[in-house]
Amino acid sequence: MIFPLSIVSLLGLVCLGLLASPYPFLAPGAVLGLVGVAVLYRRPTWGLLGIVAIVPFEGLFKDNAFSGSKFLGASLALILMLQLAIRQLPAERLRSNIWHLLVGFMLLYLLSLLNTDDMGISLGHLRELSVGLILFVITLLVARELNLDMFARLVAISVAVTCAMAMFSTKYQDAGRASGLLKDPNNFALMIAFAVPMALLLVVRSPNLLHRLFWGGCTLLLLGGMTKTESRSGLVVLFLSLLIGAWHYRARLSRIRPRHLGFAMLGLAIVIPLALYAMPAGYVERIQSLSILSSGAKSQDPSLGRRASYIVVGSGMIAENPLLGTGPGTFPLHYAITGYAKAFSIKGETADLYRRAHNTYLEIFSELGIPAGLMFVGMLALGLYNLLRARRAWLLRGDGAQADVMTHLGMSFLSLTLFLMFLSAPNHKYLWIMLAMTCVLRMRAEEAPHKEVRA
Repeated sequence: MIFPLSIVSLLGLVCLGLLASPYPFLAPGAVLGLVGVAVLYRRPTWGLLGIVAIVPFEGLFKDNAFSGSKFLGASLALILMLQLAIRQLPAERLRSNIWHLLVGFMLLYLLSLLNTDDMGISLGHLRELSVGLILFVITLLVARELNLDMFARLVAISVAVTCAMAMFSTKYQDAGRASGLLKDPNNFALMIAFAVPMALLLVVRSPNLLHRLFWGGCTLLLLGGMTKTESRSGLVVLFLSLLIGAWHYRARLSRIRPRHLGFAMLGLAIVIPLALYAMPAGYVERIQSLSILSSGAKSQDPSLGRRASYIVVGSGMIAENPLLGTGPGTFPLHYAITGYAKAFSIKGETADLYRRAHNTYLEIFSELGIPAGLMFVGMLALGLYNLLRARRAWLLRGDGAQADVMTHLGMSFLSLTLFLMFLSAPNHKYLWIMLAMTCVLRMRAEEAPHKEVRA
């Protein structure tokens, strides 16, 4: 693949201009930028992997107008546009069975934008969502060459590192709850729930004991980070995800011998008391509040009360504007004028009255209307269906290893979709990357040749 001479010349002129300017020390940065762009041009999948690895650390660049992740994403988008224009990338790579739902969703989104209660807020919401849409297109273009093992490694390691930082430093905690670099315990718990199936996949696929111990350690860090977030929704989502994984590997239970049960019981006897001892007392109280709800008793937990108030306000918004909603990003405006906002205000400040729904589905249905909400849910359901079809295709081809990969990716994607019921994150990068990956993985599985069965 030949790197265009015009781009080299342009960057060379930029370097010369910087050398002649009052800021000659910036010239080496332009050279490094040229090297980075050249690498991205030849290996665009590395750019996508870089974005995946940076996501847990985005809090470090929150106050920067043009951070490293934004530079990487913008450079990758421009490179892929150029490769499409000169036909180095076939346009057929943009094929996806999600497009018809996504186009319908965006048309309804724009209609809701024109009918919004606050244009400034809605335009900001559109800007944030556009990042996810760009990542969706980028992933469609480059995911065919994506190394899934490397993808899993980067997700597991990057999230595990932030877990270690949050567990051992109060700087990365919010009122005693681990929040990582994102300053949001629930968002942090979402990333952990997404990363745990990846780490378990690496444990299963490890070639030797040393690798298995390393990835097992990463898994323990992730689980420890989850308990430190004190996220009840994270615990529920993670438990459901692990149940699915256990069902997938049920056929392997026949390999367990009686001598293995003794070691398993010894391990449980050690791990369970340690886990209960290490679990924060506040987390135990928050989990107990869920049992109070199931018994029908009145809960005094303000967090559960706030979530109930979001549902009441959101339901009213849907009843008043069922077709186009009140406009993207306008839920906080409607919530702030209710009595719930003052009753459940944490700090008593004016800005604290404007709270999001902490439920992506409720937020989309109330802000964009029922038709757009159904299309959004349809996209996610179709993504899960794509992974199921990919797993089935690999099983039919006799490739159990690839079927395992699809199962673990499905667990991660399901964790995202379930967590959206407890968190407002329609623009989450992991969500849009995985949504595009489901299409590519299904096509890769269905186009793969059948394995020859040896006699």
